[in-house]
Amino acid sequence: MFQLSIQEPFVNIPQDTIREALKVVLDAKNHPVLIHCKRGKHRTGCLVGCLRKLQKWCLTSIFDEYQRFAAAKARVADQSGREF
Repeated sequence: MFQLSIQEPFVNIPQDTIREALKVVLDAKNHPVLIHCKRGKHRTGCLVGCLRKLQKWCLTSIFDEYQRFAAAKARVADQSGREF
């Protein structure tokens, strides 16, 4: 089990933290992977968005997926593109 600490406020998630999380997610030895956060919204969405970008998804598709799963919890700041 891997646990990464991203404390609120987390408007600017450190790039090193995202890189560390992506290394864990991309390493096949860790599969299957469950990605979640305490409240199940912004941190998870940002990490999955970065993963999708590495998988060469276009931003429109990344944001569509985010909207679909974040629903009422979606925030415009999470879609600013800074993390991608």
